[in-house]
Amino acid sequence: MAGDVDRSFLDWPFFEPQHRDLAARLEAWCAANLPVPHDDVDAACRTLVAMLGAGGWLRHTGASEGERLDVRTLCLIRETLARHDALADFAFAMQGLGMGAVSLFGTDAQRAWLDRTRSGAAIAAFALTEPASGSDVAATSTMAEKVAGGWRLNGTKTYISNGGIADIHVIFARTGEAPGARGLSAFLMPADVPGLTVTERIEVMAPHPLATLQLTDAQLPDAALIGRAGDGFKLAMSVLDVFRSTVGAAALGLARRALQEALARSAARRIQGEPLAALQMVQGHLADMALKVDAAALLVYRAAWTKDQGTARISREAAMAKLYATEAAQEVIDMAVQLHGGDGVRHGVKVEELYREIRALRIYEGASDVQRVVIARSVLGG
Repeated sequence: MAGDVDRSFLDWPFFEPQHRDLAARLEAWCAANLPVPHDDVDAACRTLVAMLGAGGWLRHTGASEGERLDVRTLCLIRETLARHDALADFAFAMQGLGMGAVSLFGTDAQRAWLDRTRSGAAIAAFALTEPASGSDVAATSTMAEKVAGGWRLNGTKTYISNGGIADIHVIFARTGEAPGARGLSAFLMPADVPGLTVTERIEVMAPHPLATLQLTDAQLPDAALIGRAGDGFKLAMSVLDVFRSTVGAAALGLARRALQEALARSAARRIQGEPLAALQMVQGHLADMALKVDAAALLVYRAAWTKDQGTARISREAAMAKLYATEAAQEVIDMAVQLHGGDGVRHGVKVEELYREIRALRIYEGASDVQRVVIARSVLGG
């Protein structure tokens, strides 16, 4: 990796000694183990989940009974992994998001799956999005019909991360207790349930395992219901309230790496006999990049710290963190590409990879304009 990364933010009062110790240990682990080859993305994700489990990092993706998820730890891990290997961040994040509803609201029997996902023995997926309901969760049309001894599910889920390789899914479906968002429920569905099929593997600009899932008379027992019937929207928002800040942290990791690469390029590249960094305009760009990185870090770790203090909901703080960090990272990475000149768009150069990786973060787990709505409603008192 080019140059040394700035770790002075770890001295901020948001962090405690255990966070600084974790960051140092993870940095050493990443340096020794990442990146992994991405030629076969499915195989790479399976390898990464196994490695992260063996390293003990996945134990942070789910809380033990009576404990809370430590959001600062989740953010530090995602930032560090993303800076080294975006696919490693993806593999880590999905173990947490995929089983977030179980970690927060699951029964003892459902939580047994956490032993497998936290060890790396099973891969998790969070199946919320549908072809006609992305940001508008209340428009979910997948149906769960109550039948003797359980539920029968029919519908389509799409853009499901880890789709096609997951062992366990949390599926959101309409159970009809009330109109709109109040009539949804969450279910725990193993991959081998008859009626659950992968109908499409989705290719995207930064390769990740994504798929469309079809549910056709898929039968689940009563014990598969997570929480109470009709609480699905509340469960989903509670999970996103925890993990939305971590998306900002992943963007922050990508932005830090871009700044790192830009600093190394500006020092090494010479123009008219002087380093590129000697040009005042380049210095101005580097200053703007550093400013955006620090501002993003402050928002991300403020949100994480606030949640860790026991605040029930941090919708405003998490929305600000995700919105600013992802948008700022896009700008930082774009400038890093610009400072690399032609090499910036050359396949195999790190900033080109970062440019492809950052774009989706402004869409998933609440698109940027959705975050603006959340923030606006908060400041308007809604």
